[in-house]
Amino acid sequence: MAVCDVQTGGRGRLGRTWEAPSGKAVLCSLLLKPPRDRSEPELSLVAGVAVAETVERATDLAAQIKWPNDVMLNRRKVAGVLAEVTGEAIALGIGLNVNQRLEELPVDARVQPASLYTIDGVQRERAGVLGDLVAALERSYDLWLEGGLDALYDGLGARDFLRGRKIIINGEVGVGVGIDRAGRFEVEVDGELRLVDSGELLFER
Repeated sequence: MAVCDVQTGGRGRLGRTWEAPSGKAVLCSLLLKPPRDRSEPELSLVAGVAVAETVERATDLAAQIKWPNDVMLNRRKVAGVLAEVTGEAIALGIGLNVNQRLEELPVDARVQPASLYTIDGVQRERAGVLGDLVAALERSYDLWLEGGLDALYDGLGARDFLRGRKIIINGEVGVGVGIDRAGRFEVEVDGELRLVDSGELLFER
């Protein structure tokens, strides 16, 4: 596992950047070698569950998972996960905003950002948050290895941020049905159910 203190050129999904000032966020990357028959997108959700659990323990507030890879708190994005295939392994990057002030967060983000501090005003020791995150990720990963995404579905489905929300998909407006047990997202558009395997779903706040 690699951990950094500041991030100036980090990557998010779809070529976006992820930046964080020094001493304010938990920023880590892990190299994992799951079985070859496991899909890369599932791992983003596995990590999402672990991050959401970590956020909930740190704040005593309910966190949600925005498919496919964001963790939300009070309808604002506090963390992102990126899983990328590299050789025969998967590089899993996690960024969790902990102590940033409002002016230290991006102003042009597609989803309104926040940090744990901007939500509840509490400054936290990042080492403790990181330790809790690593332990939670180990538990989630082991469950996934044993039983697939189905083994984590209770924690995943209960935190589904997009369920019931108005969603825009390829220019059409629909309603989020939910994350299925294969890690896809189901959307209802004009009475038709559609399964989305990858990409980005816009939502109305």
